[in-house]
Amino acid sequence: MRANRSRFITIATILLVIAGLAGALTAVLRSTGGASESGGDRTDGRAGGVDLEQVVADYTSRFGPGHGYRPPRKADREGVAEAVGLLLDGHRDQAQQRLSQLDFTLRTLVDRVSGRSFAEIADRSDDAVAPRGWGRVYVDLGHPARWSVQVPHPVADQGTERLGVGVLRGTPGGVLVIAGAHRKAGRGDSADVAHRRDTVFDAVCDELARRRLPGIQVHGFADGSAPGYDVIASTGKGTTGREDGRRLADALRRKGYDVCRAWARSCPLEGTENVQGRRADSEGLAFLHVEFAHAVRDDEARMAGAVTAVNTVTARWAAA
Repeated sequence: MRANRSRFITIATILLVIAGLAGALTAVLRSTGGASESGGDRTDGRAGGVDLEQVVADYTSRFGPGHGYRPPRKADREGVAEAVGLLLDGHRDQAQQRLSQLDFTLRTLVDRVSGRSFAEIADRSDDAVAPRGWGRVYVDLGHPARWSVQVPHPVADQGTERLGVGVLRGTPGGVLVIAGAHRKAGRGDSADVAHRRDTVFDAVCDELARRRLPGIQVHGFADGSAPGYDVIASTGKGTTGREDGRRLADALRRKGYDVCRAWARSCPLEGTENVQGRRADSEGLAFLHVEFAHAVRDDEARMAGAVTAVNTVTARWAAA
């Protein structure tokens, strides 16, 4: 009898220890950004936040031609765009639920460089053996959405993903839309989101245009493609953004960049066939299609100067 009682006490003690360890583990997970009761929505809890530019760089570092893209169905495209709209309207739980149905995640990142919080909408398949390549969206959570910066050709246009993050950081109220694959990742031009209407990237940009958010799309060109120029500034097919284009070109010029102004002369790479620009034109929205030379994107100081110049325009959009 005494042996049985001793065995019972020992087992009870072990169970109490296990319960205590489980409680401690749960507390640690909650404090470091584990899933919450809202269905997977979480905040990155690393001390001091994260470097958003590094987060994006880690994401795009896996991109390459010939792999990593699968065309989405119409329901997928529309579903992600719908979720972005729900988030912008403040319906975070509904956005989370819709994204979960599409195998996307929603989390909050605190960017230690800007000190601001951003929602990240990301494809869960990014870490899979065969990613779908449907992209990401970053939304400033501290201010109403007023404008967008779009990166259709990350990695293929080297450094444009960094430009996009820099612009997002520089002005409140921004939405950053990044394509999820190299432009040559799919069959034919299926992953070239700047020239396709059947992509998640385009569906999200359409949603932003529907909400009347002006946008700037950043591209990159080889130095030999436009000798003598550092930047090619265009309003694409439309004319609504010409005042903003002139303001951007003037700001770039003051910083020492040679700018080809497509509304004033014939320039290469004007982006008149860009589908996001065509949609903006149909809505009467300002849209800037801006190409940066490799020499700008490959130099830290010159890239920073370009970001500052772009923010002269986005700041006006944010204040509108």
